[in-house]
Amino acid sequence: MPRSAHRLQSALRTAGAGAAVLLALSGCSASGSSASGTGEDGPSGTVTVFAAASLTESFTTLGERFEKEHPGTEVTFNFGGSDTLAAGISGGAPADVFAAASTGTMKLVTDEGHTAGSPSTFVRNRLEIATLPGNPHGIGSLKDLTAPGLKVVLCDSTVPCGSAARTALTAAGVELTPVSYEQDVRSALTKVELKEADAAVVYRTDVRAAGDKVEGVEFPESAEAVNDYPIARLESAPNPTAAKAFVALVKSPEGRKVLTGAGFLAP
Repeated sequence: MPRSAHRLQSALRTAGAGAAVLLALSGCSASGSSASGTGEDGPSGTVTVFAAASLTESFTTLGERFEKEHPGTEVTFNFGGSDTLAAGISGGAPADVFAAASTGTMKLVTDEGHTAGSPSTFVRNRLEIATLPGNPHGIGSLKDLTAPGLKVVLCDSTVPCGSAARTALTAAGVELTPVSYEQDVRSALTKVELKEADAAVVYRTDVRAAGDKVEGVEFPESAEAVNDYPIARLESAPNPTAAKAFVALVKSPEGRKVLTGAGFLAP
Protein backbone atom coordinates (compact mmCIF):
# COMPACT_ATOMS: atom_id res chain seq x y z
CA MET A 1 0.00 0.00 0.00
CA PRO A 2 1.48 3.40 -0.90
CA ARG A 3 2.40 5.68 1.96
CA SER A 4 -0.09 8.24 0.84
CA ALA A 5 -2.83 5.79 1.79
CA HIS A 6 -1.78 6.19 5.40
CA ARG A 7 -2.16 9.97 5.51
CA LEU A 8 -4.75 11.28 7.92
CA GLN A 9 -7.18 13.47 6.01
CA SER A 10 -9.95 13.92 8.58
CA ALA A 11 -10.13 17.10 10.65
CA LEU A 12 -10.77 17.24 14.37
CA ARG A 13 -14.45 18.18 14.49
CA THR A 14 -14.93 19.63 17.95
CA ALA A 15 -12.89 21.69 20.35
CA GLY A 16 -13.04 18.83 22.86
CA ALA A 17 -11.75 16.25 20.41
CA GLY A 18 -8.14 16.42 21.60
CA ALA A 19 -8.40 13.39 23.88
CA ALA A 20 -10.03 11.25 21.20
CA VAL A 21 -7.40 12.21 18.67
CA LEU A 22 -4.69 11.45 21.20
CA LEU A 23 -5.93 7.87 21.34
CA ALA A 24 -6.36 7.62 17.57
CA LEU A 25 -2.94 8.95 16.71
CA SER A 26 -1.19 7.02 19.46
CA GLY A 27 -2.10 3.82 17.66
CA CYS A 28 -0.29 4.83 14.51
CA SER A 29 2.60 6.53 16.28
CA ALA A 30 3.90 3.22 17.58
CA SER A 31 5.47 2.50 14.22
CA GLY A 32 7.40 5.76 14.01
CA SER A 33 6.07 8.89 15.71
CA SER A 34 7.94 8.09 18.89
CA ALA A 35 11.22 8.00 16.98
CA SER A 36 13.52 10.86 17.90
CA GLY A 37 14.58 11.31 14.31
CA THR A 38 18.17 11.90 15.33
CA GLY A 39 19.83 9.39 13.07
CA GLU A 40 23.29 10.26 11.82
CA ASP A 41 22.01 10.41 8.27
CA GLY A 42 19.30 12.96 9.04
CA PRO A 43 15.59 12.80 9.88
CA SER A 44 13.96 9.43 10.41
CA GLY A 45 10.66 8.02 11.58
CA THR A 46 7.21 9.58 11.33
CA VAL A 47 6.54 13.31 11.42
CA THR A 48 2.92 14.32 12.15
CA VAL A 49 1.74 17.59 10.66
CA PHE A 50 -1.47 19.38 11.61
CA ALA A 51 -2.32 21.78 8.77
CA ALA A 52 -5.16 24.00 7.59
CA ALA A 53 -7.46 22.31 5.08
CA SER A 54 -6.50 24.81 2.38
CA LEU A 55 -2.96 23.41 2.44
CA THR A 56 -4.04 19.87 1.53
CA GLU A 57 -2.68 19.61 -2.01
CA SER A 58 0.47 21.67 -1.45
CA PHE A 59 1.50 19.94 1.76
CA THR A 60 0.72 16.50 0.36
CA THR A 61 3.14 17.26 -2.47
CA LEU A 62 5.76 18.54 -0.03
CA GLY A 63 5.25 15.50 2.18
CA GLU A 64 6.02 13.20 -0.73
CA ARG A 65 9.15 15.21 -1.51
CA PHE A 66 10.22 15.09 2.11
CA GLU A 67 9.91 11.30 2.18
CA LYS A 68 11.88 11.04 -1.06
CA GLU A 69 14.64 13.33 0.22
CA HIS A 70 14.79 11.52 3.57
CA PRO A 71 14.41 7.75 3.03
CA GLY A 72 12.92 6.04 6.05
CA THR A 73 10.64 8.92 6.98
CA GLU A 74 6.87 9.12 6.71
CA VAL A 75 4.81 12.31 6.83
CA THR A 76 1.36 11.90 8.35
CA PHE A 77 -1.11 14.75 7.87
CA ASN A 78 -4.20 15.87 9.72
CA PHE A 79 -5.95 18.52 7.61
CA GLY A 80 -8.89 20.50 8.95
CA GLY A 81 -10.18 23.76 10.32
CA SER A 82 -7.34 25.63 12.02
CA ASP A 83 -9.33 26.29 15.19
CA THR A 84 -10.20 22.62 15.60
CA LEU A 85 -6.62 21.56 15.03
CA ALA A 86 -5.46 24.12 17.60
CA ALA A 87 -7.96 22.70 20.08
CA GLY A 88 -6.60 19.22 19.45
CA ILE A 89 -3.04 20.37 20.12
CA SER A 90 -4.15 22.10 23.31
CA GLY A 91 -5.94 18.89 24.29
CA GLY A 92 -2.78 16.82 24.01
CA ALA A 93 -3.00 15.33 20.51
CA PRO A 94 0.53 14.26 19.50
CA ALA A 95 1.82 16.40 16.64
CA ASP A 96 5.19 17.65 15.46
CA VAL A 97 4.24 20.64 13.28
CA PHE A 98 1.31 23.04 13.13
CA ALA A 99 0.52 25.17 10.07
CA ALA A 100 -2.46 27.48 10.56
CA ALA A 101 -4.46 29.65 8.18
CA SER A 102 -4.24 32.72 10.42
CA THR A 103 -1.94 34.26 12.98
CA GLY A 104 -4.85 34.54 15.39
CA THR A 105 -5.36 30.79 15.43
CA MET A 106 -1.65 30.14 15.85
CA LYS A 107 -1.65 32.55 18.81
CA LEU A 108 -4.07 30.23 20.61
CA VAL A 109 -1.32 27.61 20.54
CA THR A 110 1.66 29.87 21.24
CA ASP A 111 -0.08 31.53 24.19
CA GLU A 112 -0.30 28.13 25.86
CA GLY A 113 3.40 27.47 25.28
CA HIS A 114 2.92 24.70 22.74
CA THR A 115 5.30 26.01 20.06
CA ALA A 116 9.07 25.69 20.01
CA GLY A 117 10.18 29.22 19.28
CA SER A 118 8.23 31.86 17.40
CA PRO A 119 6.02 30.82 14.45
CA SER A 120 6.87 32.35 11.08
CA THR A 121 4.61 33.30 8.19
CA PHE A 122 5.41 31.20 5.12
CA VAL A 123 2.59 32.20 2.70
CA ARG A 124 -0.51 34.37 2.46
CA ASN A 125 -3.92 33.68 0.92
CA ARG A 126 -6.91 35.68 -0.28
CA LEU A 127 -10.54 34.94 -0.98
CA GLU A 128 -12.58 34.27 -4.12
CA ILE A 129 -16.19 33.40 -4.75
CA ALA A 130 -16.57 29.81 -5.93
CA THR A 131 -19.56 29.39 -8.25
CA LEU A 132 -20.98 26.57 -10.30
CA PRO A 133 -19.14 25.95 -13.59
CA GLY A 134 -20.05 28.60 -16.13
CA ASN A 135 -21.27 30.92 -13.36
CA PRO A 136 -24.93 30.39 -14.35
CA HIS A 137 -26.21 32.99 -11.86
CA GLY A 138 -23.93 35.70 -13.23
CA ILE A 139 -22.23 36.40 -9.91
CA GLY A 140 -19.71 39.20 -10.25
CA SER A 141 -19.45 40.68 -6.76
CA LEU A 142 -20.17 40.07 -3.09
CA LYS A 143 -23.39 42.08 -3.43
CA ASP A 144 -24.61 39.59 -6.02
CA LEU A 145 -24.58 36.91 -3.32
CA THR A 146 -27.67 38.52 -1.77
CA ALA A 147 -29.86 37.75 -4.81
CA PRO A 148 -33.20 36.16 -3.82
CA GLY A 149 -33.13 32.37 -3.84
CA LEU A 150 -29.34 32.15 -4.19
CA LYS A 151 -27.87 29.47 -1.94
CA VAL A 152 -24.58 30.68 -0.48
CA VAL A 153 -22.26 28.87 1.93
CA LEU A 154 -19.69 30.46 4.24
CA CYS A 155 -17.09 29.07 6.60
CA ASP A 156 -17.96 29.43 10.25
CA SER A 157 -16.71 32.68 11.74
CA THR A 158 -14.52 30.76 14.20
CA VAL A 159 -12.25 29.50 11.42
CA PRO A 160 -9.90 31.74 9.41
CA CYS A 161 -11.77 31.53 6.09
CA GLY A 162 -14.99 32.52 7.84
CA SER A 163 -13.37 35.40 9.69
CA ALA A 164 -11.83 36.65 6.45
CA ALA A 165 -15.16 36.37 4.62
CA ARG A 166 -16.87 38.37 7.34
CA THR A 167 -14.19 41.09 7.02
CA ALA A 168 -14.65 41.23 3.24
CA LEU A 169 -18.45 41.34 3.47
CA THR A 170 -18.25 44.18 5.98
CA ALA A 171 -15.87 46.08 3.69
CA ALA A 172 -18.39 45.64 0.86
CA GLY A 173 -21.30 46.75 3.05
CA VAL A 174 -23.03 43.42 2.46
CA GLU A 175 -25.19 41.55 4.97
CA LEU A 176 -25.53 37.92 4.03
CA THR A 177 -27.36 34.99 5.59
CA PRO A 178 -25.87 31.76 4.21
CA VAL A 179 -27.72 28.47 3.94
CA SER A 180 -25.00 26.91 6.10
CA TYR A 181 -21.79 27.62 7.96
CA GLU A 182 -19.03 25.04 7.42
CA GLN A 183 -16.23 24.06 9.79
CA ASP A 184 -13.46 24.32 7.20
CA VAL A 185 -12.94 25.76 3.75
CA ARG A 186 -12.99 22.40 1.98
CA SER A 187 -16.44 21.61 3.35
CA ALA A 188 -17.71 24.95 2.04
CA LEU A 189 -16.24 24.31 -1.39
CA THR A 190 -17.63 20.77 -1.51
CA LYS A 191 -21.16 22.17 -1.14
CA VAL A 192 -20.69 23.97 -4.46
CA GLU A 193 -18.97 21.02 -6.13
CA LEU A 194 -21.93 18.81 -5.22
CA LYS A 195 -24.37 21.52 -6.39
CA GLU A 196 -25.83 21.76 -2.91
CA ALA A 197 -25.01 25.48 -3.00
CA ASP A 198 -24.75 28.06 -5.76
CA ALA A 199 -21.71 29.84 -4.36
CA ALA A 200 -19.25 29.89 -1.47
CA VAL A 201 -16.65 32.37 -0.28
CA VAL A 202 -13.41 30.39 -0.07
CA TYR A 203 -9.70 30.80 -0.71
CA ARG A 204 -8.54 31.24 -4.28
CA THR A 205 -6.15 28.30 -3.78
CA ASP A 206 -9.13 26.04 -3.17
CA VAL A 207 -10.85 27.31 -6.31
CA ARG A 208 -7.71 26.50 -8.27
CA ALA A 209 -7.39 23.05 -6.69
CA ALA A 210 -11.00 22.23 -7.64
CA GLY A 211 -10.22 22.61 -11.35
CA ASP A 212 -13.27 22.62 -13.60
CA LYS A 213 -15.62 21.60 -10.78
CA VAL A 214 -16.15 25.27 -9.89
CA GLU A 215 -15.51 28.70 -11.35
CA GLY A 216 -13.77 31.47 -9.42
CA VAL A 217 -14.92 35.09 -9.21
CA GLU A 218 -12.51 37.70 -7.83
CA PHE A 219 -13.74 40.70 -5.86
CA PRO A 220 -11.84 43.81 -4.72
CA GLU A 221 -12.75 43.50 -1.04
CA SER A 222 -10.57 40.38 -0.83
CA ALA A 223 -7.62 42.74 -0.47
CA GLU A 224 -9.05 43.72 2.92
CA ALA A 225 -8.98 40.15 4.19
CA VAL A 226 -5.66 38.57 3.26
CA ASN A 227 -4.67 35.80 5.67
CA ASP A 228 -1.11 35.15 6.81
CA TYR A 229 -0.25 31.45 7.27
CA PRO A 230 2.21 30.75 10.12
CA ILE A 231 4.03 27.49 10.76
CA ALA A 232 5.81 26.22 13.87
CA ARG A 233 7.44 23.17 15.35
CA LEU A 234 5.62 22.10 18.48
CA GLU A 235 7.31 22.06 21.87
CA SER A 236 6.18 18.50 22.65
CA ALA A 237 6.95 17.15 19.16
CA PRO A 238 7.58 13.37 19.34
CA ASN A 239 10.04 13.75 16.44
CA PRO A 240 11.64 17.22 16.76
CA THR A 241 14.45 16.62 14.28
CA ALA A 242 12.11 15.56 11.48
CA ALA A 243 9.72 18.37 12.46
CA LYS A 244 12.47 20.95 12.10
CA ALA A 245 13.44 19.52 8.71
CA PHE A 246 9.84 19.59 7.45
CA VAL A 247 9.41 23.22 8.49
CA ALA A 248 12.66 24.02 6.70
CA LEU A 249 11.36 22.39 3.51
CA VAL A 250 8.12 24.38 3.64
CA LYS A 251 10.07 27.63 3.99
CA SER A 252 12.71 26.75 1.39
CA PRO A 253 12.72 27.99 -2.23
CA GLU A 254 11.52 24.52 -3.24
CA GLY A 255 8.61 24.74 -0.82
CA ARG A 256 7.79 28.29 -1.87
CA LYS A 257 7.65 27.20 -5.50
CA VAL A 258 5.09 24.49 -4.72
CA LEU A 259 2.97 26.84 -2.64
CA THR A 260 2.97 29.81 -5.03
CA GLY A 261 2.25 27.40 -7.86
CA ALA A 262 -0.94 26.49 -6.01
CA GLY A 263 -1.95 30.16 -5.85
CA PHE A 264 -0.61 31.18 -2.46
CA LEU A 265 1.04 34.58 -2.12
CA ALA A 266 4.58 35.12 -0.90
CA PRO A 267 4.64 36.66 2.61
